[in-house]
Amino acid sequence: MDTRLLIDFGSTFTKVVAIDLAKEEIIGRVQTPSTVDTDVTIGLRKAIDEMRAATGINDLAEQEALACSSAAGGLRMVSIGLVPSLTVEAATRAALGAGAKIVGCYSYKLTHRELSQIKGLLPDIILLAGGTDGGDEQTIVHNARLLAGSKLAAPVVVAGNKVVQEEVISVLETSGKYVRGADNVMPEVGILNVEPCRELIREIFMANITKAKGIDKAKQIIKNVVMPTPVAVLKAARLLAEGCAGENGLGELMVVDIGGATTNVHSVARGEPTRGGVVVKGLPEPVVKRTVEGDLGVRYNATRLLELAGKEKLKSRLPTPVDETEMVNIVHAFHMAIGRLPKTEAEISVETALCRVALEMAMERHVGHLETMPLPGGEVMIQRGKDLTQVNTVIGTGGPIIFGHKRNLVLSGVNFTEAAPFILKPKRPAFYVDERYIMYAAGLLAEEAPATALRVMKKYLKKLGNSG
Repeated sequence: MDTRLLIDFGSTFTKVVAIDLAKEEIIGRVQTPSTVDTDVTIGLRKAIDEMRAATGINDLAEQEALACSSAAGGLRMVSIGLVPSLTVEAATRAALGAGAKIVGCYSYKLTHRELSQIKGLLPDIILLAGGTDGGDEQTIVHNARLLAGSKLAAPVVVAGNKVVQEEVISVLETSGKYVRGADNVMPEVGILNVEPCRELIREIFMANITKAKGIDKAKQIIKNVVMPTPVAVLKAARLLAEGCAGENGLGELMVVDIGGATTNVHSVARGEPTRGGVVVKGLPEPVVKRTVEGDLGVRYNATRLLELAGKEKLKSRLPTPVDETEMVNIVHAFHMAIGRLPKTEAEISVETALCRVALEMAMERHVGHLETMPLPGGEVMIQRGKDLTQVNTVIGTGGPIIFGHKRNLVLSGVNFTEAAPFILKPKRPAFYVDERYIMYAAGLLAEEAPATALRVMKKYLKKLGNSG
């Protein structure tokens, strides 16, 4: 049997999916507590042993296994640029597309106070951008010198003004920093070039970050840790949308992932205006876009969600009534015990409401918006961001959706509403759930067998009915 093991080293659980490549079937899925803080191979060996017991296959070829990782806080990055809405935004998009969690964004010339903040953020990689090619030179050189004089040990990716790139790299290397150069993420105003930077970040992740976090020990057992988990999900989403040779995709889609620490939204869509007479402003949007909302996790940020949404809004999202005082107490209980699962009807209702408002707010930040601009000849409609109103497929993943009790209700948080007609959310999407955690696995498998990965996704993503 030609079986492939596909592994995700998460901060909480190590997940393993076994796929029969010939039959294109999932033959097993297990998860065990991660042991990244001690020895990652302990949890991995336990998971593989459980997979053998579950499948009855004793000769699983773990040496051919592929893995991704979001363990030990994931890939933590700081982006530094010049203008917040230009090179900082370009750098941030490059980092997010590389599977990073952005823990800090800085613009213009860094101050010593900001440098101290960056130290406290404990980034795995620092992305240093700034200046179009031939544009501002002083800012990126200043920031390089400040970083060079610091005790920060994180690798630095330089992706700014090409005119001074050699000087910037020399300044950092002379101080003993690990530094790599990539093409400018914004060579001209309004022009993005983020792919070379993303690929370099992925290389550093595989070569340096997995070693620093102890995940490289897994190579004693498996073939390789090839990418951050969010990149695997992005690859799967793009493959599912666009298809590959010999297998059609589903068309434009979104993937939403509600978690305890963050709520992530991915879209694979051009996002061009669907209304006549609309003018697009701002940086061009990528077809494949990922946003990560670190303040919208339904456990670590439960009390913050309550604060952002307000008691009245959260109450309005409860599927069954809960007394306001009890609702607040449950929110605080979730915040204090992040591993707590809802058991009572009231707890299920409150968790559903938290997930719904987290998704609503994450979607509002991901999709585009319309606004009116007065001109001498009358008003014109301006679009900033992606118009996703015509996206027909939304896939839900993450524990609160996969194991949740009210999945349709939670996922309805992605929907366009007439009450907010200028927020360009999908209007009539079909909902699917990644019940078997196949998205990350398909993203890994796509590296060597894209058509198989695509057909497996089509087979195992569950379409929700009205009661799903």
